[in-house]
Amino acid sequence: MSNTTQTINEQDQKSVTNKRYLPLLLLNYGFLFLGSLSSSLLSKYYFNHKGSSRWVSTWVQSAGFPLLIIPIVVPYYLFKSTQRKPFTGFTPKILALSIFIGFMLGVNNLLFSWGNSYLPVSTSSLLLSSQLVFNLVLSVIIVKQKITFMNLNCVILLTLSSVLLALESSNDQPHDVTKTKYFIGYLATIGAGLLFALYLPIMEMVYKKVYCYAMVMEMQMVMEVAATVLASIGMVFDGGFTEMKREGYQVFDKGEKVYWATVVSNVVSWQLCFMGTAGMVFLTCSLTGGICMTALLMMNVVGGVVVYKEEFGGVKVVSTVMCGWGFCSYVYGMYVKNKMMKDRDDDDGGGGHDSDDKNVGSYNPIEMTQIVNSSSSSPLHHLGV
Repeated sequence: MSNTTQTINEQDQKSVTNKRYLPLLLLNYGFLFLGSLSSSLLSKYYFNHKGSSRWVSTWVQSAGFPLLIIPIVVPYYLFKSTQRKPFTGFTPKILALSIFIGFMLGVNNLLFSWGNSYLPVSTSSLLLSSQLVFNLVLSVIIVKQKITFMNLNCVILLTLSSVLLALESSNDQPHDVTKTKYFIGYLATIGAGLLFALYLPIMEMVYKKVYCYAMVMEMQMVMEVAATVLASIGMVFDGGFTEMKREGYQVFDKGEKVYWATVVSNVVSWQLCFMGTAGMVFLTCSLTGGICMTALLMMNVVGGVVVYKEEFGGVKVVSTVMCGWGFCSYVYGMYVKNKMMKDRDDDDGGGGHDSDDKNVGSYNPIEMTQIVNSSSSSPLHHLGV
Protein backbone atom coordinates (compact mmCIF):
# COMPACT_ATOMS: atom_id res chain seq x y z
CA MET A 1 0.00 0.00 0.00
CA SER A 2 1.40 3.40 -0.97
CA ASN A 3 2.24 6.13 1.51
CA THR A 4 -0.39 8.36 -0.12
CA THR A 5 -3.21 5.90 0.56
CA GLN A 6 -1.92 5.30 4.09
CA THR A 7 -1.85 9.05 4.80
CA ILE A 8 -5.41 9.50 3.50
CA ASN A 9 -6.62 6.70 5.77
CA GLU A 10 -4.93 8.26 8.78
CA GLN A 11 -6.19 11.75 8.06
CA ASP A 12 -9.73 10.38 7.87
CA GLN A 13 -9.77 10.12 11.66
CA LYS A 14 -10.62 13.83 11.68
CA SER A 15 -12.21 14.17 8.24
CA VAL A 16 -15.43 16.20 8.20
CA THR A 17 -16.76 13.86 5.51
CA ASN A 18 -16.80 10.96 7.94
CA LYS A 19 -20.26 10.14 9.29
CA ARG A 20 -18.87 9.72 12.82
CA TYR A 21 -16.94 13.00 12.84
CA LEU A 22 -19.82 15.24 13.97
CA PRO A 23 -21.04 12.98 16.83
CA LEU A 24 -17.46 12.69 18.09
CA LEU A 25 -17.02 16.46 17.86
CA LEU A 26 -20.28 17.11 19.73
CA LEU A 27 -19.36 14.55 22.40
CA ASN A 28 -16.05 16.30 23.03
CA TYR A 29 -17.69 19.71 23.13
CA GLY A 30 -20.16 18.29 25.67
CA PHE A 31 -17.24 17.08 27.81
CA LEU A 32 -15.64 20.52 27.49
CA PHE A 33 -18.88 22.30 28.45
CA LEU A 34 -19.58 20.16 31.52
CA GLY A 35 -15.95 20.05 32.60
CA SER A 36 -15.24 23.77 32.17
CA LEU A 37 -18.31 24.97 34.05
CA SER A 38 -18.26 22.43 36.88
CA SER A 39 -14.49 22.56 37.48
CA SER A 40 -14.46 26.35 37.84
CA LEU A 41 -17.38 26.35 40.28
CA LEU A 42 -16.05 23.40 42.29
CA SER A 43 -12.55 24.88 42.52
CA LYS A 44 -13.99 28.10 43.93
CA TYR A 45 -16.28 26.11 46.25
CA TYR A 46 -13.18 24.51 47.75
CA PHE A 47 -11.61 27.90 48.56
CA ASN A 48 -14.89 29.48 49.67
CA HIS A 49 -15.32 26.92 52.43
CA LYS A 50 -11.88 27.30 54.02
CA GLY A 51 -9.91 25.05 51.70
CA SER A 52 -6.56 26.83 51.39
CA SER A 53 -3.98 24.60 49.71
CA ARG A 54 -3.21 25.68 46.15
CA TRP A 55 -1.20 22.48 45.69
CA VAL A 56 -4.29 20.41 46.52
CA SER A 57 -6.28 22.45 44.00
CA THR A 58 -3.49 21.88 41.46
CA TRP A 59 -3.21 18.15 42.17
CA VAL A 60 -6.91 17.40 41.63
CA GLN A 61 -6.76 18.91 38.15
CA SER A 62 -4.66 16.02 36.85
CA ALA A 63 -4.97 13.24 39.43
CA GLY A 64 -7.94 11.74 37.59
CA PHE A 65 -5.76 10.38 34.78
CA PRO A 66 -6.78 6.73 35.54
CA LEU A 67 -10.24 7.65 34.20
CA LEU A 68 -8.67 7.95 30.74
CA ILE A 69 -8.10 4.19 30.76
CA ILE A 70 -11.80 3.82 29.91
CA PRO A 71 -11.71 5.44 26.42
CA ILE A 72 -8.29 3.87 25.79
CA VAL A 73 -8.95 0.19 26.55
CA VAL A 74 -12.74 -0.28 26.33
CA PRO A 75 -13.06 0.08 22.51
CA TYR A 76 -10.41 -2.61 21.95
CA TYR A 77 -10.89 -5.09 24.78
CA LEU A 78 -14.62 -4.81 25.50
CA PHE A 79 -16.40 -3.60 22.37
CA LYS A 80 -13.87 -5.03 19.88
CA SER A 81 -14.57 -1.96 17.76
CA THR A 82 -10.96 -1.23 16.84
CA GLN A 83 -8.11 -3.25 15.36
CA ARG A 84 -5.46 -1.11 17.06
CA LYS A 85 -4.05 -2.18 20.42
CA PRO A 86 -3.63 0.62 22.98
CA PHE A 87 -0.32 2.49 22.72
CA THR A 88 0.54 0.96 19.33
CA GLY A 89 2.90 3.33 17.50
CA PHE A 90 3.60 5.32 20.67
CA THR A 91 7.18 6.24 19.84
CA PRO A 92 9.85 7.53 22.27
CA LYS A 93 9.57 10.97 20.65
CA ILE A 94 5.83 11.15 21.26
CA LEU A 95 6.39 9.95 24.83
CA ALA A 96 9.01 12.66 25.44
CA LEU A 97 6.76 15.37 23.95
CA SER A 98 3.82 14.22 26.05
CA ILE A 99 5.88 14.34 29.26
CA PHE A 100 7.23 17.82 28.44
CA ILE A 101 3.77 19.18 27.65
CA GLY A 102 2.47 17.51 30.81
CA PHE A 103 4.96 19.43 32.97
CA MET A 104 3.93 22.63 31.20
CA LEU A 105 0.29 21.78 31.92
CA GLY A 106 1.17 21.21 35.58
CA VAL A 107 2.59 24.74 35.86
CA ASN A 108 -0.53 26.09 34.15
CA ASN A 109 -2.71 24.25 36.69
CA LEU A 110 -0.77 25.82 39.57
CA LEU A 111 -1.18 29.32 38.15
CA PHE A 112 -4.90 28.75 37.66
CA SER A 113 -5.27 27.57 41.28
CA TRP A 114 -3.33 30.57 42.53
CA GLY A 115 -5.55 32.98 40.62
CA ASN A 116 -8.78 31.19 41.49
CA SER A 117 -7.98 31.35 45.21
CA TYR A 118 -7.99 35.16 45.15
CA LEU A 119 -10.44 36.13 42.39
CA PRO A 120 -14.21 35.70 41.96
CA VAL A 121 -15.17 33.02 39.43
CA SER A 122 -16.70 35.59 37.08
CA THR A 123 -13.57 37.76 37.11
CA SER A 124 -11.23 34.79 36.66
CA SER A 125 -13.29 33.49 33.74
CA LEU A 126 -13.32 36.83 31.96
CA LEU A 127 -9.58 37.23 32.46
CA LEU A 128 -8.93 33.76 31.04
CA SER A 129 -10.65 34.87 27.85
CA SER A 130 -7.52 36.94 27.19
CA GLN A 131 -5.75 33.67 26.31
CA LEU A 132 -7.36 33.95 22.89
CA VAL A 133 -5.13 36.81 21.76
CA PHE A 134 -2.07 34.81 22.83
CA ASN A 135 -3.55 31.77 21.11
CA LEU A 136 -3.96 33.63 17.81
CA VAL A 137 -0.40 35.00 17.84
CA LEU A 138 1.14 31.66 18.83
CA SER A 139 -1.01 29.77 16.30
CA VAL A 140 0.30 32.05 13.55
CA ILE A 141 3.89 31.39 14.66
CA ILE A 142 3.69 27.67 15.47
CA VAL A 143 1.10 26.19 13.10
CA LYS A 144 0.94 28.99 10.48
CA GLN A 145 -2.68 29.87 11.25
CA LYS A 146 -4.06 32.40 8.74
CA ILE A 147 -5.33 35.69 10.16
CA THR A 148 -8.79 36.55 8.84
CA PHE A 149 -11.25 39.30 9.66
CA MET A 150 -13.49 36.96 11.66
CA ASN A 151 -10.79 35.59 13.97
CA LEU A 152 -9.07 38.97 14.35
CA ASN A 153 -12.39 40.69 15.18
CA CYS A 154 -13.15 37.99 17.75
CA VAL A 155 -9.74 38.30 19.39
CA ILE A 156 -9.95 42.12 19.59
CA LEU A 157 -13.39 42.06 21.22
CA LEU A 158 -12.39 39.44 23.77
CA THR A 159 -9.18 41.30 24.61
CA LEU A 160 -11.04 44.58 25.10
CA SER A 161 -13.45 42.82 27.45
CA SER A 162 -10.51 41.78 29.65
CA VAL A 163 -9.03 45.29 29.58
CA LEU A 164 -12.37 46.77 30.68
CA LEU A 165 -12.48 44.34 33.56
CA ALA A 166 -8.96 45.25 34.64
CA LEU A 167 -9.78 48.97 34.68
CA GLU A 168 -12.64 48.36 37.12
CA SER A 169 -10.81 45.81 39.28
CA SER A 170 -11.07 47.86 42.47
CA ASN A 171 -14.86 47.42 42.52
CA ASP A 172 -14.54 43.64 42.21
CA GLN A 173 -11.99 42.96 44.94
CA PRO A 174 -13.32 40.54 47.61
CA HIS A 175 -13.44 42.02 51.12
CA ASP A 176 -11.15 39.37 52.62
CA VAL A 177 -8.48 39.72 49.91
CA THR A 178 -5.84 42.44 50.04
CA LYS A 179 -5.05 44.54 47.01
CA THR A 180 -1.65 42.85 46.67
CA LYS A 181 -3.19 39.37 46.72
CA TYR A 182 -5.87 40.47 44.27
CA PHE A 183 -3.28 41.55 41.70
CA ILE A 184 -1.21 38.42 42.34
CA GLY A 185 -4.34 36.47 41.43
CA TYR A 186 -4.87 38.74 38.43
CA LEU A 187 -1.34 38.18 37.11
CA ALA A 188 -1.44 34.43 37.87
CA THR A 189 -4.67 34.09 35.87
CA ILE A 190 -3.21 36.00 32.93
CA GLY A 191 -0.14 33.76 33.14
CA ALA A 192 -2.35 30.66 33.12
CA GLY A 193 -4.09 32.00 30.02
CA LEU A 194 -0.75 32.60 28.31
CA LEU A 195 0.54 29.11 29.09
CA PHE A 196 -2.69 27.49 27.96
CA ALA A 197 -2.57 29.53 24.76
CA LEU A 198 0.90 28.07 24.16
CA TYR A 199 -0.36 24.56 25.01
CA LEU A 200 -3.11 24.58 22.35
CA PRO A 201 -1.02 25.23 19.18
CA ILE A 202 1.74 22.92 20.43
CA MET A 203 -0.88 20.20 20.78
CA GLU A 204 -2.21 20.93 17.29
CA MET A 205 1.31 20.58 15.91
CA VAL A 206 1.82 17.28 17.75
CA TYR A 207 -1.61 15.95 16.73
CA LYS A 208 -0.65 16.33 13.08
CA LYS A 209 1.57 13.32 13.71
CA VAL A 210 -1.25 11.36 15.39
CA TYR A 211 -3.58 9.20 13.32
CA CYS A 212 -6.50 8.38 15.62
CA TYR A 213 -8.59 9.68 18.50
CA ALA A 214 -7.58 6.80 20.79
CA MET A 215 -3.95 7.88 20.50
CA VAL A 216 -4.97 11.42 21.51
CA MET A 217 -6.39 10.00 24.74
CA GLU A 218 -3.19 8.00 25.29
CA MET A 219 -1.08 11.14 24.93
CA GLN A 220 -3.45 12.98 27.24
CA MET A 221 -3.02 10.28 29.87
CA VAL A 222 0.79 10.58 29.74
CA MET A 223 0.50 14.37 30.05
CA GLU A 224 -1.79 14.06 33.05
CA VAL A 225 0.62 11.61 34.72
CA ALA A 226 3.48 14.10 34.24
CA ALA A 227 1.37 16.97 35.59
CA THR A 228 0.36 14.82 38.58
CA VAL A 229 4.01 13.97 39.31
CA LEU A 230 4.85 17.69 39.34
CA ALA A 231 1.89 18.49 41.61
CA SER A 232 2.71 15.55 43.89
CA ILE A 233 6.29 16.81 44.33
CA GLY A 234 4.87 20.19 45.33
CA MET A 235 2.40 18.48 47.67
CA VAL A 236 5.20 16.54 49.38
CA PHE A 237 7.41 19.60 49.95
CA ASP A 238 4.47 21.78 51.02
CA GLY A 239 2.85 19.12 53.20
CA GLY A 240 -0.15 18.96 50.91
CA PHE A 241 -1.14 15.35 51.55
CA THR A 242 -1.11 15.91 55.30
CA GLU A 243 -3.01 19.15 54.71
CA MET A 244 -5.73 17.28 52.81
CA LYS A 245 -6.41 15.05 55.82
CA ARG A 246 -6.38 18.01 58.21
CA GLU A 247 -8.67 20.07 55.99
CA GLY A 248 -11.14 17.22 55.71
CA TYR A 249 -11.28 16.58 59.48
CA GLN A 250 -10.90 20.04 61.00
CA VAL A 251 -10.88 22.96 58.56
CA PHE A 252 -13.48 22.52 55.79
CA ASP A 253 -16.65 24.11 57.16
CA LYS A 254 -19.04 21.78 55.32
CA GLY A 255 -17.76 18.62 56.96
CA GLU A 256 -15.51 15.73 56.00
CA LYS A 257 -17.93 13.97 53.64
CA VAL A 258 -18.61 17.11 51.64
CA TYR A 259 -14.86 17.83 51.52
CA TRP A 260 -14.01 14.49 49.92
CA ALA A 261 -17.03 14.74 47.62
CA THR A 262 -15.68 18.12 46.49
CA VAL A 263 -12.21 16.66 45.88
CA VAL A 264 -13.55 13.69 43.88
CA SER A 265 -15.94 15.91 41.89
CA ASN A 266 -13.04 18.22 41.07
CA VAL A 267 -10.99 15.27 39.84
CA VAL A 268 -13.75 14.04 37.52
CA SER A 269 -14.77 17.46 36.20
CA TRP A 270 -11.19 18.43 35.32
CA GLN A 271 -10.72 15.21 33.38
CA LEU A 272 -13.86 15.93 31.36
CA CYS A 273 -12.53 19.42 30.65
CA PHE A 274 -9.12 18.22 29.47
CA MET A 275 -10.59 15.34 27.44
CA GLY A 276 -12.89 17.78 25.67
CA THR A 277 -10.05 20.22 25.03
CA ALA A 278 -7.78 17.54 23.54
CA GLY A 279 -10.58 16.20 21.35
CA MET A 280 -11.55 19.66 20.10
CA VAL A 281 -7.97 20.53 19.12
CA PHE A 282 -7.50 17.15 17.40
CA LEU A 283 -10.79 17.33 15.47
CA THR A 284 -10.61 21.05 14.56
CA CYS A 285 -7.62 23.31 15.29
CA SER A 286 -6.08 25.09 18.25
CA LEU A 287 -7.70 28.46 17.46
CA THR A 288 -11.19 26.98 17.13
CA GLY A 289 -10.65 25.05 20.34
CA GLY A 290 -9.54 28.24 22.10
CA ILE A 291 -12.53 30.19 20.83
CA CYS A 292 -14.95 27.47 21.96
CA MET A 293 -13.35 27.46 25.40
CA THR A 294 -13.57 31.24 25.60
CA ALA A 295 -17.26 31.08 24.72
CA LEU A 296 -17.79 28.62 27.57
CA LEU A 297 -16.10 31.05 29.95
CA MET A 298 -19.19 33.21 29.59
CA MET A 299 -21.17 30.36 31.15
CA ASN A 300 -18.65 30.33 33.99
CA VAL A 301 -19.32 34.04 34.52
CA VAL A 302 -23.05 33.39 34.73
CA GLY A 303 -22.41 30.38 36.97
CA GLY A 304 -20.38 32.49 39.41
CA VAL A 305 -23.14 35.10 39.58
CA VAL A 306 -25.94 32.55 40.03
CA VAL A 307 -24.20 30.10 42.41
CA TYR A 308 -22.05 32.43 44.49
CA LYS A 309 -24.09 35.65 44.16
CA GLU A 310 -21.08 37.55 42.81
CA GLU A 311 -21.56 41.15 41.77
CA PHE A 312 -22.50 41.61 38.14
CA GLY A 313 -22.26 45.33 37.55
CA GLY A 314 -22.19 47.34 34.35
CA VAL A 315 -18.58 46.58 33.44
CA LYS A 316 -19.05 42.83 33.74
CA VAL A 317 -22.24 43.05 31.69
CA VAL A 318 -20.44 44.93 28.91
CA SER A 319 -17.46 42.57 29.12
CA THR A 320 -19.71 39.50 28.87
CA VAL A 321 -21.64 40.98 25.93
CA MET A 322 -18.36 41.68 24.12
CA CYS A 323 -17.28 38.06 24.71
CA GLY A 324 -20.59 36.84 23.27
CA TRP A 325 -20.39 39.25 20.35
CA GLY A 326 -16.88 38.15 19.47
CA PHE A 327 -17.75 34.46 19.63
CA CYS A 328 -20.96 34.84 17.61
CA SER A 329 -19.14 36.82 14.92
CA TYR A 330 -16.56 34.04 14.65
CA VAL A 331 -19.21 31.30 14.46
CA TYR A 332 -21.14 33.24 11.81
CA GLY A 333 -17.96 33.76 9.81
CA MET A 334 -17.23 30.04 9.96
CA TYR A 335 -20.79 29.30 8.85
CA VAL A 336 -20.51 31.63 5.86
CA LYS A 337 -17.10 30.20 4.92
CA ASN A 338 -18.31 26.59 5.09
CA LYS A 339 -21.45 27.45 3.11
CA MET A 340 -19.36 29.07 0.38
CA MET A 341 -17.10 26.02 0.23
CA LYS A 342 -20.09 23.69 0.01
CA ASP A 343 -21.68 25.79 -2.76
CA ARG A 344 -18.39 25.77 -4.65
CA ASP A 345 -18.13 21.98 -4.34
CA ASP A 346 -21.72 21.62 -5.56
CA ASP A 347 -20.95 23.84 -8.57
CA ASP A 348 -17.91 21.70 -9.32
CA GLY A 349 -20.07 18.58 -9.19
CA GLY A 350 -17.83 17.03 -6.54
CA GLY A 351 -14.91 17.20 -8.92
CA GLY A 352 -12.68 18.68 -6.26
CA HIS A 353 -12.21 15.27 -4.60
CA ASP A 354 -10.33 12.30 -5.92
CA SER A 355 -11.56 8.74 -5.74
CA ASP A 356 -9.80 8.06 -2.45
CA ASP A 357 -11.42 11.09 -0.80
CA LYS A 358 -14.87 9.92 -1.82
CA ASN A 359 -14.45 6.73 0.14
CA VAL A 360 -13.07 8.11 3.36
CA GLY A 361 -16.50 8.21 4.99
CA SER A 362 -16.48 4.45 5.38
CA TYR A 363 -13.71 4.42 7.98
CA ASN A 364 -14.07 4.58 11.75
CA PRO A 365 -12.73 7.91 13.14
CA ILE A 366 -11.65 6.43 16.46
CA GLU A 367 -9.41 3.67 15.18
CA MET A 368 -6.49 3.23 12.82
CA THR A 369 -7.40 1.34 9.68
CA GLN A 370 -6.49 -2.30 9.30
CA ILE A 371 -4.28 -1.36 6.35
CA VAL A 372 -2.06 0.78 8.58
CA ASN A 373 -1.93 -1.93 11.25
CA SER A 374 -0.74 -4.46 8.70
CA SER A 375 2.18 -2.29 7.65
CA SER A 376 5.53 -3.76 8.67
CA SER A 377 7.01 -0.33 9.34
CA SER A 378 6.01 2.11 12.07
CA PRO A 379 2.70 3.79 11.11
CA LEU A 380 4.22 7.15 11.99
CA HIS A 381 7.58 6.59 10.30
CA HIS A 382 6.74 8.65 7.23
CA LEU A 383 5.65 11.51 9.51
CA GLY A 384 9.09 11.74 11.08
CA VAL A 385 8.08 10.47 14.52
